[in-house]
Parts: sequence; structure tokens; C-alpha cells
Amino acid sequence: MKKRKLKIIPCLIFGVILLLIIAVVSLFIAYNVGISKVNNSDKVIEFNVPENATYYSLSYNLKKKNLIKSEFFYKIYLKLNKPSNLKAGNYSLKSNMDLNEIIKILSNDPNYKSDIRITFKEGLNMRNIIKIITQNTKITESDILLKLNDENYLNELIKKYWFLTNEIKNKDIYYSLEGYLFPDTYDFNKNVTIDKIFDAMLDNTQKKLQPYKTSINNSKYTYHQLLTLASIVELESVGNDRSGVAGVFYNRLNNNWSLGSDVTTYYGAKIDINERDLYQAELDDYNAYNTRNSQMAGKLPIGPICNPGIDSVAAVLNPTKSNYFYFVADKNKKTYYSKTYNEHLAIINKLKKDDLWYEY
Repeated sequence: MKKRKLKIIPCLIFGVILLLIIAVVSLFIAYNVGISKVNNSDKVIEFNVPENATYYSLSYNLKKKNLIKSEFFYKIYLKLNKPSNLKAGNYSLKSNMDLNEIIKILSNDPNYKSDIRITFKEGLNMRNIIKIITQNTKITESDILLKLNDENYLNELIKKYWFLTNEIKNKDIYYSLEGYLFPDTYDFNKNVTIDKIFDAMLDNTQKKLQPYKTSINNSKYTYHQLLTLASIVELESVGNDRSGVAGVFYNRLNNNWSLGSDVTTYYGAKIDINERDLYQAELDDYNAYNTRNSQMAGKLPIGPICNPGIDSVAAVLNPTKSNYFYFVADKNKKTYYSKTYNEHLAIINKLKKDDLWYEY
């Protein structure tokens, strides 16, 4: 009897080990299946990562959008790999991407190569945005201009986004969506349309503006006007004091002065500021953008002159109160303020003498 018991114990141990091996192998297989692609569909699925989201908080929406097979294995993946650098924004994902690929996109992995990844920097105007889009996609300049001038399309956008109004349809505006396309990095499908690009950028704008919606609604200015001023602040703020610069412009508006902003004059002439100096006729020209013209006293341009970052928008909503009417920045990005033109000229002369004068 004792000998038979001794034979049974090794068999039990072997059986337990075998079951454990089978369980581990099964779990390994289930895990790899669980993090694999959902299907072979190449259809682009737009996925939004909200501000303050975590990888764990995204599990439900990823499953709902049919981008992952299992929330359980998704969370196991997170525990094993501990991804970082999750960035809020809109992403173009597909069901034929495995979890590893999706996480690389959401973590903005520099080694990940999407079909098309485009970065739009703060301060770009629509002419430059059009150039970037046409260089990176199959979309033509004609496609973009037709869309920007399509009134039915613009009406649809105005219904969809609270920050868009009929102000963008003013006939004197060069480009209807100038200023409204949020500068950021976007991933697109190789067959992306201009509608999809604009949707992604406008969705991002809406998300970024949400924390400021109450302040915008309480302002005496429309959002279009605030955005117009923010676009000027974006290009004029060589230094880092956007709120101070915004305060100077408000002082000029409130005292019926012209803004006297060179960047608006360049935009009105359809010339980039680093392209060449303006001719006197261009400097003196009266148009809906040129704030150097005396007829623009106390007025904002008809619309934005570039696509500003959120810091410039925040600055025009929270300007620094002062008695200054002039500002200038040196090449070290320090901003100097003055109350009179003579004080302003004195600062400029000193900066030039000290080799601190900033040139574009």
C-alpha cells in the first residue's frame, strides 16, 4: 500500500505541473489574441483623447469604437508595458491595428510611422497651411479653396461648432477658416480628404477652447474678434509676455488708436513677414486687414491673420492692465513697454546700439 502511494504522489505532482503549463500557455495565447487586431478593416476611426485622460480611462471607448478586443487584456498590456506620454488630441486609428501599434500612436512614439503625420506650428497662416497639406497629401490647392468658399459646407460647420459664426463668411475675409484650425500634430490616412483634415483640426480647437467658453461668452467681443486679436498677439509676441502685449492692443482699441501692427499689414498684402520688406504703397494701402492705416483707428482686422496657439487666446482673455501704448522685444525675447512714442524710439535706439535689436 505504501509503495502505491509513493507512485501516486509523483503522478499528482506531474499532473499539477502539466495543468499549470497548460494554463500558462493558454493564458499566453489568450493574451496575444486579446491584444491582436480586431479585424482587417482599413477604415479610419477617429478617436479622441480628452485632456487629463489616462490610458486606463480610455479602455471603454477603445472597446466601444471596436479598436481593441478586450478591456481586460488591454489593462494587462498596460501593466506589463507601462506606456507613457499620452497626449490629448484627435487620432486616426483603424481596427486592423494591433494594441502595440495603437499605443505607439497614442504615446506619440517618434519611431512610429503613420500613413501621414503632419505638424502645423503655431502662427502659420492659411497660405502656409495649404502648402503643407498639398505637399503631404493628394489634396490640391484647388480642392482646399473650393471647400473654404463652399457656403453650404461653412453653414454645416457653423451648426456643428459653437465657436463658428456667420462672421467667417464675410466677403472681405481672405480665407474663411483662418485662425480656427488648431496648430498641432495630426495622423491621417493616405487617402485623407480635406473634410477629414478640417474636422480633426476643428475638433481639436473645440476641445482646447472648452475651458475658456464661459470667459468667451462673457466678453464684450465675439470669439471671432478675440481670435483675430489672438492671432496678432501670436505673431507680435516675440517675447514671452503675451498678456502684456494683449494689454497694449486693448489700450489702443479703447483709445481709438490704430493697432499699428506690421504683421497685419503683411497679411493684408499677402506677403510673409520674412519674405521681403513691404513697398510704401503696401504700407499705406487701406484694406480690411492693414491696421497701420489711419482709417483702421479703433478697429480690429476683419478676421484672424494666422492660426494662434491656446496661450495667445488665453492672453486676450486675460490681458495685463497697464498704461502702455507701445512695446518692443529684443533678440533675447525680453519685452519693453512705453507710454509715449518718444520713449518707444529711445528704447529702440538703445537696443540697436547694444546689438539687441530683433530682426525677423
